[in-house]
Amino acid sequence: LHSAGFSGYLVGGGVRDLYLGKTPQDFDISTDARPGQIRRLFTHSRTIGRRFRLVQVFFKRGKIIEVSTLRSLSEHDLDGPEAILAPNNTYGTLDQDAQRRDISINGLFYEIENQTLIDYVNGVADLDNSVIRIIGDPDKRITRDPVRMMRVIRHSARNNFIIENKSWQALLRNSADLSFCPASRLRDEALKDIYSGVSAQWFELAVSSGIFIELFSIYRDSLYQPLPGGLTCYEQLSLLFKTIDKYNNQSVAAGRHRQPDYFILALILIPWATCNFDLINSRYKGAQLFHFASQIRTALHETIGKQFNLKRSTRQEIFTLLINLPTLIQHHHQGSWPKWLKRKSYFSQSSLLYYYFKEALESVPAPEAPLATTRLASPGKANSTRKTQKSRRKGRPAFTNTKSGGIFGFKR
Repeated sequence: LHSAGFSGYLVGGGVRDLYLGKTPQDFDISTDARPGQIRRLFTHSRTIGRRFRLVQVFFKRGKIIEVSTLRSLSEHDLDGPEAILAPNNTYGTLDQDAQRRDISINGLFYEIENQTLIDYVNGVADLDNSVIRIIGDPDKRITRDPVRMMRVIRHSARNNFIIENKSWQALLRNSADLSFCPASRLRDEALKDIYSGVSAQWFELAVSSGIFIELFSIYRDSLYQPLPGGLTCYEQLSLLFKTIDKYNNQSVAAGRHRQPDYFILALILIPWATCNFDLINSRYKGAQLFHFASQIRTALHETIGKQFNLKRSTRQEIFTLLINLPTLIQHHHQGSWPKWLKRKSYFSQSSLLYYYFKEALESVPAPEAPLATTRLASPGKANSTRKTQKSRRKGRPAFTNTKSGGIFGFKR
């Protein structure tokens, strides 16, 4: 960028993490070059975005650097979902670009050439004082994009920062506005926090601010209801999130995949199912079991299934884990797993859910190797095990490569 006569700055979370002595997960660049000019400079790149375009530049080993043009507005600060401003009205200066960002600690620029930190929003002072502060009028910024509230508590939990009072009061006043956001966006943002490794701290902030109830409205009437054993749903959830953090952090350290979304969501929903359906103590059989299962399935579909826009397969996996938990509890108390239970396809994940739940409530460590066994793929390497199929001319019948003869009556 510099050699072509353009300015270039390291921006956002990368600058924040470097200032805090952390290793940034990724680097974002801002420049005064327009997207088309960036594309001409970097041949291995592509343009993404509709209302505000940015360029992804591809490097070896799957590394991607996102390069954006300095802007005067956030995409959420436009009037109306279809509003598109002329390019001259969206591109801006360093100062304008800083003002459009969510929180002050993410509004810093680092000029690499001169090794200069540029701060228009008092972000350095907030980093030094461990403060999270929304840039501009908090109520107006939240109204434009309610998901900003989730980012406030996310960075507070991850950095152990306090939330500035004016910003915190805005969260309390506007938490219900999350209901205006797309379900899939709320789901993705919530899972990002649950998998962060500090979900226990996030949970406390989310509850205090009212955000948790808006995300998991399934707990609106039961969060502080007592459960068998004396704990409330809130207290049990607090223990479950600590267990989730433990194993998520172990997975990251071991370079392994974390547990899938449906597993984590099922774990979080155990207190709800116990409070509303007495899940833990249920011992139904036959027609009673069928009716009991139908009630839980319907409740899952009508609540979190719709609120998070969960796929049917995800809802089914959550249901399977929850409905089989009482059976696992009953047989574990008897001292051994029956053979018929071990043969079930759901036994591995269901038993793991039970052990996580037991560890959270009774501090009994789960058995060895409770992590997923598949290692994370190395950057730049494919993670597929499919065999490459030989190309064939369109319209020709396909024959098997592993058996003599052919298929569907055709001979080789």
